[in-house]
Amino acid sequence: MIMRDAVILQALLFIHISCQSDSSSSVVVAGYNVSGPAGSNLVLQCMSGRMVWTRDRARDRQRVVHWDMYRDAPDFAMERVVDMFPTGDQRLYHTHNLRRVSLNPTAFKDGNFSLVIKDVRMNDRGLYSCNLHHLYCHLHETVRVQLNVTKSKRKQQRFWDGQKAVYVVLQGTTAVLPCINRRSVWTDWSDEEEDQQVVHWDRQSPGVQHDSADRLVDLYASGEQRSYGPLFLQRKMNISNKAFAEGDFSLTITDLQLTDQGTYSCHLHHHYCGLHERRQFRVTVEAPLIRSTQPVVTLPRDKDTSKADAPRVINFILPDQKHHFLLPLFYVLASFLLLASFTLVVVLVMKRRKAKDFSPKVSVRSSRSPSSSDEYEIDIGEVDTCTREEKGFEYKNNNLLKENTLKKAQPKVIDLDKEIQKFSK
Repeated sequence: MIMRDAVILQALLFIHISCQSDSSSSVVVAGYNVSGPAGSNLVLQCMSGRMVWTRDRARDRQRVVHWDMYRDAPDFAMERVVDMFPTGDQRLYHTHNLRRVSLNPTAFKDGNFSLVIKDVRMNDRGLYSCNLHHLYCHLHETVRVQLNVTKSKRKQQRFWDGQKAVYVVLQGTTAVLPCINRRSVWTDWSDEEEDQQVVHWDRQSPGVQHDSADRLVDLYASGEQRSYGPLFLQRKMNISNKAFAEGDFSLTITDLQLTDQGTYSCHLHHHYCGLHERRQFRVTVEAPLIRSTQPVVTLPRDKDTSKADAPRVINFILPDQKHHFLLPLFYVLASFLLLASFTLVVVLVMKRRKAKDFSPKVSVRSSRSPSSSDEYEIDIGEVDTCTREEKGFEYKNNNLLKENTLKKAQPKVIDLDKEIQKFSK
């Protein structure tokens, strides 16, 4: 018997320890698969309205409990019964509840918000709801209890109807409607809230377990930020400084590379509010995105002169456009340019061939013999060049002849003495 009790106690102790460890660890609330091209910027969105930082110092207004009652008759009306704040101040809404309905003044210390009704009357019958509100932590909890009044002692009972607790109480006695919540968020208050909220990002490389993940960045509500790893890694992965003011704790990754692949985790911890959440992102990197801002025109160069008249091919590399309706316009322009260039080349070639076909030709007979009948076709252009050269030579010969005639036309000097001597002999 003692051994059995020891085994049961050990099992209960193990269950309590395991539940406590699970409650302290973060819970995965969302998982995403994200991909992006290499070299681009990637944003892993991690938002939470419950982690919004506030500077509201009205601490007594942050937490409040109030009891409401719903009557079945005549028109299912709802009425407020009592309110209480952490300072212990209570407010009753109807005079018939004075000194008869109350809450425990130490409710916000021990977590017991049960409603005490003295001298129960038949008019107290209805559905009661205990509403716990924590404005700072964005928590709203409701506990419902059905109160029935009877005049017979043997009809008194308490049971659960599947949705709420039902209390059947004898008229004239005291009824205690339970509403217990002993979580630290309702019972404690920390003067240093900036040390209670923290967000940190982890990264698991492919094949790495969650316990061995690398820490990337920590961000506290006080504004302190810590980055880990190499300097280039700290510069490319950042969180906004206004994260706690806007509730946006997204991680921005610049210049995405293949080495950035893995599982990223966004951890949100608010110890005072009891918030421990984790969001996971599985990041994959695709092929790099190549974008050109201007069309590139390539004109092939023909080494062979015989191919110089062939039409040239113009290749257009169109930039990546987000508006796909512009693509047909580019194709039309490219086709028009190709057709115009081809037509121009064909016209030039035809004109050149026509000029060769209609050029005048002269038939020249051979001067070898008078009876020879051989004829040669000479292009008039070649004849023209020959005549020009011959005219040049004739011009030079005429000048020489003129010089000779001038020399011959000079007057001859005659010596009379010598002529007389000749005749005398």
